[in-house]
Amino acid sequence: MAVKIYIIYYSMYGHVARLAEEIKKGADTVEGVEIKLWQVPETLPEEVLGKMGAPPKSDVPIIKPNDLTEADGVLFGFPTRFGMMAAQFKAFLDATGGLWGTQQLAGKPAGIFFSTASQGGGQETTALTAITQLVHHGMIFVPIGYTFGAGMFEMEQVKGGSPYGAGTFAGDGTRQPTELELGQALHQGKYFAGIAKKFKGTT
Repeated sequence: MAVKIYIIYYSMYGHVARLAEEIKKGADTVEGVEIKLWQVPETLPEEVLGKMGAPPKSDVPIIKPNDLTEADGVLFGFPTRFGMMAAQFKAFLDATGGLWGTQQLAGKPAGIFFSTASQGGGQETTALTAITQLVHHGMIFVPIGYTFGAGMFEMEQVKGGSPYGAGTFAGDGTRQPTELELGQALHQGKYFAGIAKKFKGTT
């Protein structure tokens, strides 16, 4: 039976969505896993999104809290707002109280990926504050550590991401993930899928 991995994200301008797509590509290279992309529900009205210049959402399906129970492993992706995950993603996690009460997510491996506007915008604080959500559910946080090798030590170009997970910088919204950032995302997908298989006992 295939190991089910859900990649769940919120993306206002497309940066996190781009990382999610690359993570899926990496995970798809691992035999015996089934990968599915999901979005969390939007909480802002269309009028506000329009004023913010947000493009239309993709056709990736919207997840409901109970869908999480079907996953063997989960990767959560979100942009940063003041050094923490965006409110849209927090609202989704806040709706998982019923799953927390019955500990239906306990023991499932989970990873995170993220975007920030700038280098000091929360690449690590966003990850650190997100881990509290996993801890309360009893999920097993799976960081990438330094398994991405030399790419983790790049100093000649601006690069998002960290040992906590893949990341990118959005700047004023026009900057897109670089090849190096996408490479780290690809690596995270492959690495996490391998770990999820070990948890499931299907290596």
